[in-house]
Amino acid sequence: MVKIRRFGQPQLPALLMLHGFLGSKDDWSILMPELSQYFHCICIDLPGHGGNVDTLDSPGLHQAAELIVNKMHHMGYQQFHLLGYSLGGRIALHIANDFADSLLSITLESAHPGLQDAKQIAARAQSDNLWAHKLQHLPLTDFLGLWYQQAVFRDLTEHQKQQLITLRQINDPLRLANCYLTTSLSLQQDCRNVLEKLSCPCHFIYGVDDKKFAQVATDWQATLAVTSSSSANLQLHPLHAAGHNIHSLHPQLFTDTLLTLLCLDPIATLKE
Repeated sequence: MVKIRRFGQPQLPALLMLHGFLGSKDDWSILMPELSQYFHCICIDLPGHGGNVDTLDSPGLHQAAELIVNKMHHMGYQQFHLLGYSLGGRIALHIANDFADSLLSITLESAHPGLQDAKQIAARAQSDNLWAHKLQHLPLTDFLGLWYQQAVFRDLTEHQKQQLITLRQINDPLRLANCYLTTSLSLQQDCRNVLEKLSCPCHFIYGVDDKKFAQVATDWQATLAVTSSSSANLQLHPLHAAGHNIHSLHPQLFTDTLLTLLCLDPIATLKE
């Protein structure tokens, strides 16, 4: 199975795109007709997803970051723009931490910077272990049905949920469980100050209807304003009438926003 798909002319700036948990490189395809005019888009399956059979040790976020960046460097991309959604965004933060010089920009969509409270960490570990047990022991269709009942997906219609359940059945549940457990938010370091290492633009896109991540974003920016001199480096971009997964449900809005943020002219870029 193909683990990477690439779109757009190779001489355009490289944009590495990391999907969320249960997703695949194909999740970004809806954006490609327009986005590939501005970037050489590199869509990669995360470990345990789609065609990627890599397994991770625990904790695995730094390992996942290393595997992905090594692949980019091997393909000849020493520097690139980085876009990560949800789990992909959390891995993107570890790429920023470990490979800061590789980034031309980082854009996070609905991604958590890490838990700080010990009780929250313990509760998340317990919750993730329960979800992993379900993933390992239930039929995948049953697990997916439960997964998409979570509050964060409340903006999905029942038809959209069923479409996702059908689409996600291509994954191997045991490989997914490995990725889920080793990249648990309970194991993630607090990445709020990772942005201090970066000299490139840092963007956070979230849907206003996604109350959880709207709060995460504003709290993160407020924390940086108190603890560091880099608060201006985290630029928040709330999108109205949107929830958690903006790029999938509102692709034109997401594409327009991303292109506005990165301000690239494809014709000028090709001439340079």
